[in-house]
Amino acid sequence: MRAAQVKAFGGPEVLATVELPDPVPGPGEVLIEVAHADTIYVETQVRAGLFRAHFPVEPPYVPGGGVAGTVTAVGAGVDAGWVGRRVTSFVTGSYAERVTAPVTAPTPVPDGVDLRTAAALVHDGVTAAGLLEHTAVGPGDRVLILGASGGMGTLLIQLARARGARVVAAARGARKSALVRELGADAVVDVSERDWVERARQALGRPEPTRAAEAATETTAEADTEAASEAGSEAPAEAAADVVLDGVGGELGLASFPLTADGGRFSAHGAPSGGFAAVDAAEAERRGVTLFGIGDLQFGEAEARRLTAHVLAETAAGRLRPVIGARFPLAEAAAAHAAIEGRELVGKVVLDA
Repeated sequence: MRAAQVKAFGGPEVLATVELPDPVPGPGEVLIEVAHADTIYVETQVRAGLFRAHFPVEPPYVPGGGVAGTVTAVGAGVDAGWVGRRVTSFVTGSYAERVTAPVTAPTPVPDGVDLRTAAALVHDGVTAAGLLEHTAVGPGDRVLILGASGGMGTLLIQLARARGARVVAAARGARKSALVRELGADAVVDVSERDWVERARQALGRPEPTRAAEAATETTAEADTEAASEAGSEAPAEAAADVVLDGVGGELGLASFPLTADGGRFSAHGAPSGGFAAVDAAEAERRGVTLFGIGDLQFGEAEARRLTAHVLAETAAGRLRPVIGARFPLAEAAAAHAAIEGRELVGKVVLDA
């Protein structure tokens, strides 16, 4: 079978297409014919040799951890009824045409959800749904999402809105800002603007006007202007996020921490900038802010399957739409990694096996 293999730590060019023996399902395993492989940013960082303490892989290795496909064979002790079922699954080495997985790992894909869409949910859907559960996002919460135009950010917007939260989405540039607004963000701030933190604070303190309110505003412009002059241009002192979901890390993530309300929740789970936001734990404790990190997003098999089934069901019902920004054939995995690292794409990059 064909697979994409990391030959050595380095840039995208170290990914090469190779021929490997077909895997054979062992006892308690299923064989999955891969239709599409999920990709996540951290796979590019591992390929570059980063985070070795957390990802102790050594080249040559096949990267990737999630697939969507069809079960074509089963090992000893596995119900033959699995054969022919469309599934998603966490696996080891997903950049390949065929993979094996414990029978406890796959989740059936419901009718009406195509396998490419399902692949886009393997990691990001589970993580997004689990993150909102852990941070207890609920009705009326003001939620600030950094990295809102990425694969997980686009899901977080929709899932947080479904929980009744008010979402302020932070993205970079006009195209990404337009996308997150289309997905339902109540307000959008562009992090490429120098005053984005103050804009975010203002957005957190002021609900976006409805169309009716905008129409009414046009008829009372003079009164509004006078009121604005009296009130000043600063957001209310209490303007802050009940929950900050930092999928970016680094300086941007750190700059968003002061936007967290006292007694709020701050999740530093993203590090595409090269590191997680280095939030001062003592300051967080003083302000009563509960901190979450990547360690809070390590789900057991049963929990991962529950969360997977949830996001697949939401997608089948039309309430959740993964955004796939680009597709690449398996043989062009190197180009896929280059595109991911280029940070110009929106949503997910999916490999077609």
